[in-house]
Amino acid sequence: MQDKTNVMRILDSKKIWYKSYCYKDTNAIAGLDVVNVLSEDPNQAFKTLVTRSNNGIYYVFVVPVSKELDLKKAAKSVKEKSIDMIKQKDLLPLTGYVHGGCSPIGMKKSFKTIIDVSAKNYSTIFVSGGKVGYQIEIGISNLADVVKAEFYDIVK
Repeated sequence: MQDKTNVMRILDSKKIWYKSYCYKDTNAIAGLDVVNVLSEDPNQAFKTLVTRSNNGIYYVFVVPVSKELDLKKAAKSVKEKSIDMIKQKDLLPLTGYVHGGCSPIGMKKSFKTIIDVSAKNYSTIFVSGGKVGYQIEIGISNLADVVKAEFYDIVK
């Protein structure tokens, strides 16, 4: 029996189906390492990235681990002139999550969230379970509902 993360508790409380995976006995932190350990499709496993606009507004982008966020497309999707990735040291105080364990679900505050449109190619996708070593598989429409996400083409 594996530990429940805050992400899992949130989904349980909303009665949303998910499947959890544990890889904490490995050294995998980077997305591609995780998909290799769990034998997943790297286009179906998504990483959660946090950005900041020049106006100080934070945005969350969920993109395939096999791809890179296109900052210009991402900025356009949230109607900003430009955005930048936040510094790694700012991630924990802002979201409550550490690098390698950042989930779009259950952040300290709600931020506008954009999921890459390629997620719609799958009925479920994999995202962080909210701690390094934990991942969840969740229905794409359920994830979008929980985090109030929109879909755009945001990758290079």
